[in-house]
Amino acid sequence: MHPNPVFRQEPRARLLEFARERGFGVFTAAGPREMLAAHVPFVMEQEGIAAHLVRANPLAQHLLAGPVAALLIVSGPDSYISPDWYKAPGKLPTWNYVAVHVRGTLRQLEDEALPAHLDRLVQTFEGRLAPKAAWKTDRIDPLVLADLRRVIMPVELAVERVDGTFKLNQNRTADERASAATALEAAVAPGMEHRALAALMRQVGGSGQA
Repeated sequence: MHPNPVFRQEPRARLLEFARERGFGVFTAAGPREMLAAHVPFVMEQEGIAAHLVRANPLAQHLLAGPVAALLIVSGPDSYISPDWYKAPGKLPTWNYVAVHVRGTLRQLEDEALPAHLDRLVQTFEGRLAPKAAWKTDRIDPLVLADLRRVIMPVELAVERVDGTFKLNQNRTADERASAATALEAAVAPGMEHRALAALMRQVGGSGQA
């Protein structure tokens, strides 16, 4: 997380909501010989964060020995910010981004939890595709579902700590931030989520600092 507190003022509920909206992140944990990581879709549950891992994944294999301390990294939109965009002299380039870190204990769930987890996962993300008719897990052939149980492992992260960085030019004036957001919306550089980041920058309150 960025050490500047001006970028870390979002409340816990907002951080968790941002993670829920993204629905995709990276589980990391210390393994017996090296750091382990797994990229996963997930859903927020009352008990924590529910996901699944391919059983052949080293992190899943590590969980066979018991629960582990883990970190879920959820990345949001990001982009390079040119100093020209502020329309003010003496500025420096930077990189704006959003990231949420969720720490807790990751554990394997019983195999019987997998069908309900897949239902919840599919319902959540199919629902975002409306007005498309939702695809449902009852279309899965029972034999295929049986194979899935052998291949993937349901897991759950019990949330213990949440940190977030929303680095959105809060240390610039409102006019400079708005000017940069307008330029960002018009940018066409590949690999950057310009419009989503610009929208977040426009939501920042206060006048900032020169």
